[in-house]
Amino acid sequence: MARFTFHGGIHPYEGKESSKDRPIKQYLPKGDLVYPLSQHIGAPANAIVAKGDTVKVGQKIAEANGFVSSPIYASVSGTVKAVEPRRVITGDNVMSIVIENDGKYEEVDFPEPKPVEVLLKEDIIGMIREAGIVGMGGAGFPTHVKLSPKEPDKIDYVIANCSECEPYLTSDYRKMIEQPEKLVEGLAIILRLFDNAHGILAVEDNKPDCIKILKKLTADNNRISVATLKTKYPQGSERQLIYACTGRAINSSMLPADAGCVVNNTDTIIAVYNAVKEGRPLMKRIVTVTGDCIKHPQNFSVPIGTNYAELIEEAGGFVKEPEKIVSGGPMMGFAIFDINVPCTKTSSALLCLSHDDVSSAVETACINCGRCVEVCPGRVVPSRLADFAQHKDKEAFEANNGMECCECGCCSYICPAKRQLTQSIKSMRRMILADRKKK
Repeated sequence: MARFTFHGGIHPYEGKESSKDRPIKQYLPKGDLVYPLSQHIGAPANAIVAKGDTVKVGQKIAEANGFVSSPIYASVSGTVKAVEPRRVITGDNVMSIVIENDGKYEEVDFPEPKPVEVLLKEDIIGMIREAGIVGMGGAGFPTHVKLSPKEPDKIDYVIANCSECEPYLTSDYRKMIEQPEKLVEGLAIILRLFDNAHGILAVEDNKPDCIKILKKLTADNNRISVATLKTKYPQGSERQLIYACTGRAINSSMLPADAGCVVNNTDTIIAVYNAVKEGRPLMKRIVTVTGDCIKHPQNFSVPIGTNYAELIEEAGGFVKEPEKIVSGGPMMGFAIFDINVPCTKTSSALLCLSHDDVSSAVETACINCGRCVEVCPGRVVPSRLADFAQHKDKEAFEANNGMECCECGCCSYICPAKRQLTQSIKSMRRMILADRKKK
């Protein structure tokens, strides 16, 4: 197997051309902003404001509830309207802080940060924790936890996941084009936490302009290099990315740190730069609004808490009625039924499609062609696992390495019988994980 790639994978239609060449547009929301207290893996944050309180941009409105948790900051100024359950992209009602936007965007006085050179490792970790930074590629794992492995001296690689392999998404691409210095310096800040680590900017080869810029910026840096990855989905999946960049393999029972690696998303690394160099907490993120139903596909810099419906309006609205709306990309995103939901720390895209290929497909019997096995990056047999899942056979599912599935969707994409393999496997994995949690 060649270096900078992995076993399996697919080459779906990329769909990036509609938004990739349009610069990031700053968006200021008009209506109320909603801040769910659970925007990350771990314990939900605790609200520290109440109805009627006046807040400013950058003011902490919810504090972390434990080590694996993350605080939340106001991204607008205004008045707290309510602390109540509100619907999020998954369809769940989550306890949230609702702020009535006064349109003034008055900021708190952000403290002047110390020079990075004088900061201790624990200072950097503390600033990242206090800034409320989580994995912004979709997982939402608190970044300060990821950057605090038990044995930091055994970390050999810090990998910047710049691959952006999910179709249609171009937010990371625009970040690399418009803010490459922040990305490189943010990675350098993280490397200060790991004395023996080398930094890798991992970029797929369908972004030659980004590769050229990043190589130029790191030409004289002996601790950071650029890895040109083969364009293939799911190249950005943590396990596949680590293997492609280092040749090291991990499984479902391991963490990247067990293989001497730490992986962070592009937007996450830039958020680290903003926190440590500029003293600003996480209040915004980049969201790609795209699809054949959107009049002007665009990347927006969005205050967290902004309503999705406002972003669609800012992108020119619908040119035709969407049959399917997805929060995230088409392979691993959530299909949503209500656009009146807030952008959160993990909101990467809003994809509006005129045709729902999945619902229109007619599922037929498996023909044992083996295509799902060929494309599976986890090297399992998806068709067999889906059968076990449908028969609720947990023992056989686990015995056949069902927990090694990364839920990338390659098997469902390639299946000529149009079986919803990933959905069945994903449901069974959730049941098994729930059982383990109970025990």
